[in-house]
Formats: sequence, C-alpha cells, structure tokens
Amino acid sequence: MAQVLVRNLNDKVVARLKKRAKTRGRSLQAEVKTILEEAGEGRAGRFLEGSRSYSSAARPIRSEV
Repeated sequence: MAQVLVRNLNDKVVARLKKRAKTRGRSLQAEVKTILEEAGEGRAGRFLEGSRSYSSAARPIRSEV
C-alpha cells in the first residue's frame, strides 16, 4: 500500500479532523484515510455536505495533467 505524508496542515484543520474522527469513533488516521478514499472514488461531495468549516479552510484542489 502507498503512504502519503501531508506537511504543514493548519492546526485548526487538524483539530476539526480529530473532532470529526472522535464523533465517528475513528482514529485520526482512519478518518483521513476514509476522506481520501471517498474523494478518490468521486464521493467527496458527501464529505463536504454540511461542513462549512472545512470548505472555508480548504483551498481548491488543482489537478495537473
């Protein structure tokens, strides 16, 4: 399996992810893995629904082809 390292995340984003993980009974790693897997499968909209705190903190993702 591949590994991904994300550096320099905003502390507030990490805190929100930890809170989200806790409410779902997951570790931070499991929550981030789930979010990334859903995004990779085209289900990112489900993650962003009702989550204004994430969308306001996130920058648009640009894909370079």
